[in-house]
Amino acid sequence: MSAELSPSFSTPSRLRRFAGMMYEGVLLFGIVFATGYLFDTLTESHDGSMFRHVRQFLLFLAIGVYFLLCWRGGQTLPMKTWDIRLVDRNGGRPTFGRLLLRYILLWPLPLATAILVKGASLLTGYTSTDLLIVFAPFSNFIWTWFDREGQFLHDRLAGTRLVNSVRTPAKSG
Repeated sequence: MSAELSPSFSTPSRLRRFAGMMYEGVLLFGIVFATGYLFDTLTESHDGSMFRHVRQFLLFLAIGVYFLLCWRGGQTLPMKTWDIRLVDRNGGRPTFGRLLLRYILLWPLPLATAILVKGASLLTGYTSTDLLIVFAPFSNFIWTWFDREGQFLHDRLAGTRLVNSVRTPAKSG
């Protein structure tokens, strides 16, 4: 007897989504490292400021390719681990356009938070304040406390949602 995944359309807890984001960060470290290493090797750059904007754009693309490829199937590896699935508003598979929009829309809030952290660092004169930038990606959770279903703002705007993906036994016969 096999088990198949069926979304329950209930929103995963913030704790499970947070755990998934932490796991995602570990995987993204590898993607960013490999992309950066390849870029540095091909361009023979010797520090992070050489070709900085090109490097940032390539990292944005590499991370985007990773997410778009995984989201096409509804789940990244961390989402599979935590039984979370990405669906459209009706519970179906999101279109590529919706996935791309979701990827683009997940960036503004963390980037705004990073700018606020940098501003606080400049305002206070304490460069150690820059370390708070590690919390920037988690600023996406702020909206979940105001959303009636606890969804992320980028999901609400892109017409997607995260749902629980519960394993149920497949019916035989």
